[in-house]
Amino acid sequence: MSSLEKCYSRSDSTLCTDSESEIDIYTYHEQRSGRLVLDPAEAKIEFGESVALRLKLSEDGSKILWPQPTDSPDDPQNWSSRRKAWQLLVITLTSVCPEFNAGIGIPAIFGLAKEYRTTTAIINNLTSNWSIFLLGWGGIFGVMLSRKYGRLPVLFWSQVLGFAFMCGATFAPNLPIFTAMRCLTAFFGTVPQVTGLYVVTDMYPFHLQARKLNLWTLGFVISPFLSPFACGYLVAKADWRWSYAVGAIYNGLICLLIMCFMEETMYDRSLQTVASKPTSTIRYRLETLIGITGYKMAKYRSSWSEVVMAPLRAVWRPHLLGILIFEACLFGLGIGINVTNIVFLENAPFHFSPYAIAGVYATPIVAAIIGELLGRYLNDWIMNIYIRRNNGVFEAEARLWSCHVAVLLNTCGLLMLGASIQLNLHIAVLVIGWGLTGIGIMIGTVSVYSYCSDCFPKHQGEISALLTLARVLGGFSVAYYQVPWAEKRGALETFGVEAGIVVLLFVLIIPLIQIKGRWMRERFLL
Repeated sequence: MSSLEKCYSRSDSTLCTDSESEIDIYTYHEQRSGRLVLDPAEAKIEFGESVALRLKLSEDGSKILWPQPTDSPDDPQNWSSRRKAWQLLVITLTSVCPEFNAGIGIPAIFGLAKEYRTTTAIINNLTSNWSIFLLGWGGIFGVMLSRKYGRLPVLFWSQVLGFAFMCGATFAPNLPIFTAMRCLTAFFGTVPQVTGLYVVTDMYPFHLQARKLNLWTLGFVISPFLSPFACGYLVAKADWRWSYAVGAIYNGLICLLIMCFMEETMYDRSLQTVASKPTSTIRYRLETLIGITGYKMAKYRSSWSEVVMAPLRAVWRPHLLGILIFEACLFGLGIGINVTNIVFLENAPFHFSPYAIAGVYATPIVAAIIGELLGRYLNDWIMNIYIRRNNGVFEAEARLWSCHVAVLLNTCGLLMLGASIQLNLHIAVLVIGWGLTGIGIMIGTVSVYSYCSDCFPKHQGEISALLTLARVLGGFSVAYYQVPWAEKRGALETFGVEAGIVVLLFVLIIPLIQIKGRWMRERFLL
């Protein structure tokens, strides 16, 4: 048994001594997936005095930093708080792009149908649903390139292509070209929803990651609702092309932000040989942005076979597969509601005007912000309570306690949403129901991302891509059945059954992972 294996658990009464603690403190967090010693006093018991004294601590000295920062100023863990905050801000704003662009089709659907002489159902099926579907698959390829060539060049070129295709959609002369432009925009634009998890874990130590993930997650959770809200007022007065022009302008501004402020956060801790930097800072900046530096470093990194197979090797792990199924339903229903609520609000019993519909779409935006604030303190509180009760050691399964709160709020929200539509209740009931659903999705999604990131610290990109794919696959099909089902059987039954499915998946998956999660992590280590 290696020294790391001896150090892994206190349950076998085996502790590291100074003589046997040959631990690489810079990669230890990757080898002990899902279990980290955060208390300095506990580290002396588990690792030995000599190792514990080498470990760097947080500013207040209360927690061990994982990953351990190196002594290099190039290590993103050593960057200043302001420098990190800029990176987090830019990647969060960039993460808005993919689903913001996909959501533009919601308020523009009637103008598109009139322009191309077809029905709204055909526009929805050809453009909105397929573009949402392709959001998930683009991330899989994006993460492969990111592992080989770095975060920054893949992020930059994906957004440049997304901007170009968004311009193509704005000026598309016919429906086939418009459909192709929308689908290509979604496929290439989805990269920041994968890169974001990389950036957060590259820069921030473990005990701060959930809080920062909360901010990044807010970007893509809120984005599908921003475009119906903002563009809903626009298309009521202007041509539908202006709504896509707004999306293109936003994408262009994001490209400029990436060029001016975004930095490469990928830091190869385990590499002894690295490519030398150019003497010119401007030259190095340019080469890193366009991918020359990443191309030079690629030969030191994972092979193509490993990079390509990594998502397939990860997806079948039972604790990940269960979480993917749960997240697909929890978040996917939110995507479906976003697409179909405009139909419910326009028809009986509401008969809302375009202005009123745009105003109601502010509901999930406010809900996501409330969810971010609640989730920030809830996750930190759960983490600190668990560490104190578990002898200074954190286990990844503690992250999932937030899902209990998320499912409760989400279930209540779905039932209120269905009741308000079927029983013609006051619009306030619909707003509260939709808001509770959004808060639940926000809290649950952060919990899921944090748990999966903790369990697979060497594969955050693959995890993020698989989670994006899961929620897209769970949501793009909802628009096909939700409205016809509600018209035939009633909205209360539709949303009630959906709520029941979420609860059933929660009961079958989350408690099992919380109880058996540690065994799964050890047995199916990636």
